[in-house]
Amino acid sequence: MIFDLSKTNSIANTFIAELRDENIQKDSMRFRKNMERLGAFFALEISKSLTYAEIDTQTPLGIAKSKVLANQPVLTTILRAGLPMQEGMLSIFDRADCAFITAYRKTKKNGDFVIQMEHISSPDLEGKVVILADPMLATGLSMVLCAKELINRYKIKKLHIVAAIASTEGVKHVRANLPKADLWLGAIDDEMTSKSYIVPGLGDAGDLAYGAKA
Repeated sequence: MIFDLSKTNSIANTFIAELRDENIQKDSMRFRKNMERLGAFFALEISKSLTYAEIDTQTPLGIAKSKVLANQPVLTTILRAGLPMQEGMLSIFDRADCAFITAYRKTKKNGDFVIQMEHISSPDLEGKVVILADPMLATGLSMVLCAKELINRYKIKKLHIVAAIASTEGVKHVRANLPKADLWLGAIDDEMTSKSYIVPGLGDAGDLAYGAKA
C-alpha cells in the first residue's frame, strides 16, 4: 500500500509546501516544527490501520465503552534528519518504544557513494509493528538497507515506511525489495540530480533542521 499525501486535500500539504519553500527554510525552528507536524499526521493515519481492544472506562457517572490501541508500535528513525519526524510520531504514540539507526552516504573519490550503516539502538522488535521514518526517500538504498537489517534481526509483524518527500526511483526500489511494507509519503517527485538529490525536493533535511555539516 502506498499513501501519497499530495493526492489528498489536507492541511498537512501546507506543511509540505513550507518545508519546500526556500525562504521559510531559513527558519530552522519552523522547518523542524513542520517535520514534527508531518510526523504526527502520519502517525494518526497509520493508527487507523492498527489493532484495537475494547475496554470499560469508569467515568464519574458510569461506565463508557472505549477502544484503545492493543499494542504500541516501535518508532524507528534514521539519524540525524529523521529526529523531528520521530518526535512528531512520538507525540501521538506517546507510549511507544523507539529505535535509532545511524546511516549515511559515504562518497568515493570518483563521486559515487555507498550507504554506510554503523549502529542500531533498538528494543526487541519480535512480533512488533515497526514504523521506520526518514524525511527523504531518494534512491531508497539507505531505507532498504536499514529495513532489511531489522528484518534479518527480528521477526517483525508489520513494517510501515514514512518519508516527507520520495522520488519515483526510490519508491520503485523500496517496493521491489520490501514488497510487504506500507509506504506513507508526503509527495513523490519524478526527478533526481546526478548526486541523487530529489528534484524539486527540498534540499538536505538534516542540514535544514540542525545546521550545515562541516
